[in-house]
Amino acid sequence: MDWQASEDTLPSGPISEADARLLRARPPASGAWRDGDPAGGRRFALLGAFRTEGGESLPFARLAYESWGTLNADASNAVLLLHALTGDSHVRGEAGPGHPTAGWWQDIVGPGAAIDTDRWFVVAPNMLGGCQGSTGPASIGPDGREWGSRFPYLTIRDQVAAQAALADDLEISRWAAVIGGSMGGMHALEWGVGLPDRVERLAVLAAPPTTTADQVALNSVQLEAIRIDPRFAGGEYYDAGDGDGPHRGLALARRMALLNYRSPVELNLRFQRSWQSGVSPLGGGGRFAVESYLDFHGNRFTRRFDANSYLTLVEAMNSHDVGRGRGGVEDALARITARTLVLGIDSDRLFPVDGQERIFRGIRTTQGDETVVLASDFGHDGFLIETDAVGRHLRRLLES
Repeated sequence: MDWQASEDTLPSGPISEADARLLRARPPASGAWRDGDPAGGRRFALLGAFRTEGGESLPFARLAYESWGTLNADASNAVLLLHALTGDSHVRGEAGPGHPTAGWWQDIVGPGAAIDTDRWFVVAPNMLGGCQGSTGPASIGPDGREWGSRFPYLTIRDQVAAQAALADDLEISRWAAVIGGSMGGMHALEWGVGLPDRVERLAVLAAPPTTTADQVALNSVQLEAIRIDPRFAGGEYYDAGDGDGPHRGLALARRMALLNYRSPVELNLRFQRSWQSGVSPLGGGGRFAVESYLDFHGNRFTRRFDANSYLTLVEAMNSHDVGRGRGGVEDALARITARTLVLGIDSDRLFPVDGQERIFRGIRTTQGDETVVLASDFGHDGFLIETDAVGRHLRRLLES
């Protein structure tokens, strides 16, 4: 479970009263982007009918995406950039109409940056099942109602199949690089294993070869937090008014997830035992500063995300096992032919480094003699925050 938006690429910090006042309005039933909302930088690829691994069907599917740079004549300079669980296509650019947050990797992608848009044509889709323009539970189904709880179960492989259809729509037969972090790293790994002829370079950042039992357990508690919210209404809440949707369950799931994304070192150093105000939390009704931090980000999240999409995407993460049906993880990894960067974070308690080390050992075309492990106090989110270090390694991969 990863959190990926522009505000998430900064170190944790205390929440001011001014910050808290921004969220006193009642949250919408869903924070999903909807047809009729400003498109911003989005474009849309219409994929037609889509059939899932499990045999379910979407009669119509689309992916929202953004791009930067110029595709060259032979389409050999295209880079696919894959976001994390709660991210979207808005990698670069300011917040504004259509985009509730600023770009989440602006220091990595752009003219002269590690992923240099003067050289590369960068494509960033919102994943299938998401809520920022791609077909997901908040999208309108064939009967004129939101899909809601009827939306099909998706796997990581389903989402990669949709990305491959996007590549076909853009007439890109082979990516110069596929780059993804966390859940996006699961997608990147699946591209390398399942579609090796379509990937020249691969970057797998802070992602595991499989979602482990421990990770599924952590996910299950978050999913239940949403489902037990009475206002979730079995997933049929889209007609609810502001403040009457499942925002409490969704915010609680987000707060739980946040604890996996940052490290104990960072939280302890940033907050220690400080109070949010002069009112004591020791029986006086006050709060610790770290509690207010979690509440603020949980509540903010409900303004830009959809509860059903959260369920859909977390369950897709649970499906992740690159060795499923392929003879196991090592046999699957041996299929990868792309020049590959594998990067982990030493303080990552969500997807620990041993997962990245297993990926590195299994791929015969990895760069260097060992897994790249960044030293960072920021835990899992180090791949979003430590942009200088991550950028150096991506630049090296793209120059290879």
